[in-house]
Amino acid sequence: MGLNITPVNNHREREKGIIVYPVYSRRSAGLPIGVNLYPDKKSCSFDCPYCEVFPFSSDALFTLEQLEMDLRSTIASAQEREIEIKDICFSGNGEPTLSPFFGDALKMANNIRGQMAPLAELVVITNGAGLLQADVFSQLCDAASPSFNIWLKLDAGTPQWYEKMNRSALPFDILTQKKKEFVSCNSVTIQTMLCAINGEEPPAAEAQAWEALVCELAAIAAKGTGGIRKVQLYGKARPAPEDPLASLLPASYLEERAASLRTAFAGMGLTTPVVVYL
Repeated sequence: MGLNITPVNNHREREKGIIVYPVYSRRSAGLPIGVNLYPDKKSCSFDCPYCEVFPFSSDALFTLEQLEMDLRSTIASAQEREIEIKDICFSGNGEPTLSPFFGDALKMANNIRGQMAPLAELVVITNGAGLLQADVFSQLCDAASPSFNIWLKLDAGTPQWYEKMNRSALPFDILTQKKKEFVSCNSVTIQTMLCAINGEEPPAAEAQAWEALVCELAAIAAKGTGGIRKVQLYGKARPAPEDPLASLLPASYLEERAASLRTAFAGMGLTTPVVVYL
């Protein structure tokens, strides 16, 4: 497969069977290299109305051999042009931790990172669904290191807003409890999408519940061996197939939510960064 290192500004390239793709990201300084475990179709346990991945199907197949070839080639191409590789990031056309290839692909990517780009992070962007599976929980724990960063989705603090934002069959309470167990022994970055649904911003009670939940996760992590590295609040910036069901909120709203959480963290004696991406 012919590859170049020109970052894509949206994720439509993933719908053409691509397994490895350099991509522009608001949340990464440097060049993130994406790993897509679903080149043939969208596959996710969530159905978020803001998701930019359009439904599609193709004859493309994921193989570990193709992953290795493409990842090595992409890293080498970037290094030839003296482009800094910020991270190797598992995201793609669905929830990466639910792929049957996830464990082997994670190990392979980490080995290649260590050999070719040791200063880059290994990132997994996940909605947490895989944590409900004992083998995935263990795989993520086993991969723990300073260079491994899990971006854990937390879009809602109440079942009601979770139903609007994530539209998943996975029970909110069960998934939330598993996230609490995980952060007690693993460091994570919390990532939260803030957008309007049907023109409605998150209700005040939802915003308060979300902040309380993030603080609870931080407190649990502080008592265990895990931690909250950062909280990322980001707004809708890419087109989605269900537009305008989900829509952009004012920058001031995101900044207010971030400021409130920073105040709450300070009251807990925490200096965890809270960052807004517009």
